[in-house]
Amino acid sequence: MSVADSVGELLAPLFHGRGLEVYDLTFGGGVLRIIVDKPGGVSLDEVAGASKVVSRLLDDNDLVPGRYTLEITSPGLERPLRRPEHYARAVGETISVKLGPHVEGQRRIQGLLVECDHDGIAIEDGGVPQHVPFTDIAKARTVFVWGPMPKEQIKEKSSR
Repeated sequence: MSVADSVGELLAPLFHGRGLEVYDLTFGGGVLRIIVDKPGGVSLDEVAGASKVVSRLLDDNDLVPGRYTLEITSPGLERPLRRPEHYARAVGETISVKLGPHVEGQRRIQGLLVECDHDGIAIEDGGVPQHVPFTDIAKARTVFVWGPMPKEQIKEKSSR
């Protein structure tokens, strides 16, 4: 079992008890990066609290070999998409996908994620859905699209 898998198994119940989930967890280059999330997003206080508890728990269980840096963060506005469940959550959002070097032709796609199934995703680029197998994806993330503020929110802010 990899370091990331061992740490993930240890932390999942702890985070669940705090109303958080492990969105993603990676270990490489001496950095253990844990991305936590919950519906509605996580606060800075929740991340700081999780960091203290995780640090102690990892020290007590000695799951990470040698020296390492612990990073605990939220997924942010532009979330990394690495697992099928990440893509499934992002259906209806704009995403950016970089395809692997083995793929011929266009290697960068940005568009609306319209579907996710067991073997890949469908991205609507220019009104035409394009199926992309997970095996062809090197890197993907959601794209935060800036837009005008809805009129209701403008009225609320101006009345304060």
